[in-house]
Amino acid sequence: MDKRHFIQVIDQHRGTIRSLCQVYYATPEDQKDAFQDIVLQLWKSFDSFEGKSQINTWIYRVGLNTLLSKKRKEQPSTSFTSIDGYQQLLQTSNSDDDLELLHQVIQTLKDVDKAMVVLHLEGYKNKEIANMLDLSTSNVATRFNRIKAQLKSRFNTHTYATKRP
Repeated sequence: MDKRHFIQVIDQHRGTIRSLCQVYYATPEDQKDAFQDIVLQLWKSFDSFEGKSQINTWIYRVGLNTLLSKKRKEQPSTSFTSIDGYQQLLQTSNSDDDLELLHQVIQTLKDVDKAMVVLHLEGYKNKEIANMLDLSTSNVATRFNRIKAQLKSRFNTHTYATKRP
């Protein structure tokens, strides 16, 4: 196991790992814990990386699997996926920046749906996303249609609510 090479890989892909953590966790403390969990899992599986895919794809797969497993073990109260959590998010959001709002709305999605959005935003195709998340390509396409409708509805609802007199 080449420790220096591993540290170099982590340094090069630190932004990718941070982005994943930010999508799944709202607080800096939770993001930091998730970051450490991902790095630990990457370290444990570093020797098994065979180079059949790009290193970034492998990091996403390990990172997403780590986060999804971690989220399953947590209590539902830490997630914004409930209606009450979504309403709380809308009430506490003071951001005029559409990008920040979109990020917050993405946090309201189910965990696997978040993973799909993150991978899509990183430029992965449906087939690649399906392989990384162990889903069928048609399932990914169907879910994306539903996700787009959810995001559009939530984004527009919040935008309309904040722009009313």
